[in-house]
Amino acid sequence: MGFLSSFFGVFGFVIGIPLGLFVGFFLFVYSQPKHVKDPVVRPISELGPNALMELIPEIPLWVKTPDYERVDWLNKFLLDMWPFLDAAICKIIRSTAEPMFAEYIGKYQIKAIEFDELSLGTLPPTICGMKVLETNEKELVMEQVIKWAGNPNIVLNVHVSTLKITVQLVDLQVFASPRITLRPLVPTLPCFANIVVSLMEKPHVDFGLKVSGGDIMSIPGLYRFIQETIKRQVANLYLWPQTLEIPILDESTVSIKKPVGILHVNVVRALKLLKMDILGTSDPYVKLSLTGDKLPAKKTTIKRKNLNPEWNEKFKLVVKDPQSQVLQLQVYDWDKVGTHDKLGMQLVPLKLLKPYENKEFRLDLLKDTNLNETPNKKPRGKIVVDLTFVPFKEDSGKFGGPSDGYSRKESGIDLLSDDEVQEGAGLLSVVIQEAEEVEGDHHNNPFAVLTFRGEKKRTKIMKKTRHPRWNEEFQFMLEEPPLHEKIQIEVMSKRKHFSFLSKESLGHVEINLSDVVHNRRINDKYHLINSKNGVIHVEIRWKVV
Repeated sequence: MGFLSSFFGVFGFVIGIPLGLFVGFFLFVYSQPKHVKDPVVRPISELGPNALMELIPEIPLWVKTPDYERVDWLNKFLLDMWPFLDAAICKIIRSTAEPMFAEYIGKYQIKAIEFDELSLGTLPPTICGMKVLETNEKELVMEQVIKWAGNPNIVLNVHVSTLKITVQLVDLQVFASPRITLRPLVPTLPCFANIVVSLMEKPHVDFGLKVSGGDIMSIPGLYRFIQETIKRQVANLYLWPQTLEIPILDESTVSIKKPVGILHVNVVRALKLLKMDILGTSDPYVKLSLTGDKLPAKKTTIKRKNLNPEWNEKFKLVVKDPQSQVLQLQVYDWDKVGTHDKLGMQLVPLKLLKPYENKEFRLDLLKDTNLNETPNKKPRGKIVVDLTFVPFKEDSGKFGGPSDGYSRKESGIDLLSDDEVQEGAGLLSVVIQEAEEVEGDHHNNPFAVLTFRGEKKRTKIMKKTRHPRWNEEFQFMLEEPPLHEKIQIEVMSKRKHFSFLSKESLGHVEINLSDVVHNRRINDKYHLINSKNGVIHVEIRWKVV
């Protein structure tokens, strides 16, 4: 039986090979090729529901969601830059990981941990769509959908005792929807101080992990456990409203400083002033201002023919940085004709003051700020002032002031208590940012006029534009909250040269200040009355002393 099976096996092999070659040659020579038809291209609207369901995951986001923009140019940029980005990112990973690896050297018999290979591969991430969100704040908000199916080559060698364990990461896939915010926008390159990143949904991360050549992700249950652990940890750190903030510029040096308190100044008296008039007297008054403040200087009344004037006049100045600002006191002799003569001046750094503490200064007047002025020069007299720095309640914690009972926090927002709303002096700050679509019948040189309690203040004129950007701030010191009051803002246009139609109203708006007092800040756009499409952007703050 064994002889027969061996005989038939050899016989079949000898006969089968020539027969197969003959049949194959015959089919190759005499068979006719089939005509290959072109693929049928059909509109999506003609496809059935099953075909549509199969296509939906592959449709780009900029097709499914119209507010996402197509960014092929950015993907092309990433593709060309990827070799250089790969090298730079890998360098950062090495420098970051090496100190972390060093902490485990000597523990658990670990002798060394080092990268054998580190490369993110040749395939860059793909941005499937991007949209830019509009806000009223000084920031730029972008949302992207990023997909990365990369081919990285990351090999880590771990030397444990006499063993060498190789850990390799392969087949990495990351799908994420980050929100990137550039804020605040500042007039210094690169024009933003921080990059703030948060994830709008849990990311999808998939990868293979080989340990000494074996794929441990194939262990039942381990793959799902690692997936859920990564999603949970990343979500706890960066899922909105959690954020990752990356500083780019020193915000304190580039951003506009906000008011933090009020400097109460009492100009008491001056002594032994210089005689500037022909009759041996002077007509003194004092000008007060803070360095770094663009507001006009405040003035005392004029004391006629008096070398030892008594004023006892009180003023309030807005403080933005008590560590660097200086109070400037300048004493002048008033003249009816010509310029006023300077009798002397003096400077008081605000860092000499403690919050809430009244301090009296008796200062020798100087000719100028030259500290090397010789002491044998003729004395210019003295000036006596009382100074008190009072921080705003929300900023009192920065200066060691009392904070109990001043405010409460609900959902991360500071709210004024009912008692605080009803009483207390404060600062009302109005910032007129910009206007949109303001158009006059005869000319477009818009400016804004702010009216509050009968006092009018105006912005600069922007010539020949329907979208003026002013970004000007106006401040009002009030003795009580403006709970039942309104401010009026009117956008006007003025012709450059005089004519009968030199001024023209482009629209106005009235803003109730009740919400400002309770919420301490509003930042909104308002439609202008008597304007077809005009809108004005206003930010209003109320700070209690």
